[in-house]
Amino acid sequence: MPDPAAETLRGLLAQFPAQRILVAGDLMLDEFIWGKVSRISPEAPVPVVNVTGESYYPGGAANVARNVREFTGHVFLMGLAGIDAAGERLIGLLGAEGIDTSGVQRGAAHSTIVKTRIIARNQQVVRVDRERPPSPDSLHVERAMADLDRLIVDVDAVVVADYGKGFLTQPLADRICEAAHKHHKVLAVDPHPHTSLQWRGATAVKPNRAEAFSAAGLPPSEPVAPVLEDHALLEAGKRLKKLWHAGSLLITLGEHGMLLFEGNHEPRHTPTRAQAIFDVSGAGDTAIAVLTLALAAGAKPAEAADLANRASGIAVGKLGTATVTAAELAAACTAS
Repeated sequence: MPDPAAETLRGLLAQFPAQRILVAGDLMLDEFIWGKVSRISPEAPVPVVNVTGESYYPGGAANVARNVREFTGHVFLMGLAGIDAAGERLIGLLGAEGIDTSGVQRGAAHSTIVKTRIIARNQQVVRVDRERPPSPDSLHVERAMADLDRLIVDVDAVVVADYGKGFLTQPLADRICEAAHKHHKVLAVDPHPHTSLQWRGATAVKPNRAEAFSAAGLPPSEPVAPVLEDHALLEAGKRLKKLWHAGSLLITLGEHGMLLFEGNHEPRHTPTRAQAIFDVSGAGDTAIAVLTLALAAGAKPAEAADLANRASGIAVGKLGTATVTAAELAAACTAS
């Protein structure tokens, strides 16, 4: 007998290709250096990695756009990148995937953020970050607002990926919230705890556990099982609902799944769908991408959270900054 819930999810997934999504946030280039370790350095107690290959992927908000692109050909991106080799590579990668980068600002004052991960024996040995976050600049904010006004008319949803690197400011955040409300667009936000930006009135906000506690002004605490008896977590969610006035609040909990707060309903816990965890890089990007697509397609918050949970469960089973395909998510909707 067909599973009605699975049928509903697959029906929503079938609507994804028609959705038009604008992604705004901090752009990065993810570099992976792959190698083998056969000895320890005589200079220091560290492994010597013999490099066998290199690969590059869009990172940060650009990875959110890349995840959205797996499901629809209508993806638009806003952010900052430098006029440098990393910026050229990033724009080239995005263009090759058919992502509209007309909203990406580039200038000599910006340095493209690069995160380099050295992988050996399928394990990350070290990560090297090269970044010079831009100082708030009225010109880049004005240009971003103009790009927003131009692009939002022709999209169904806006997804914000805040990595705390300087592209998003409170004036721009306010403008995004106002524009989404004015044009009746879905607005989903993946916040950063250190920016303290307010996203009042968003359709959905998706912090992880640490971000939720930080934004709620609460000290971090250890997870409690079962999740619905984690009183510190429930208090954080209660505070954030009041602070952000979001339609729904989805707190991602890693191996403990996700916790959804929606209106006056009781919090809803969904256990993780992950079968194996190889790498959590980009799993949050996958979750916010699928959550936004589902809401844009007309999903109820619980249905959108379910799809996001299934997608992130697939993502963590892959090595590197991986995306989830429509076929993989459709298969996950068939599984119990």
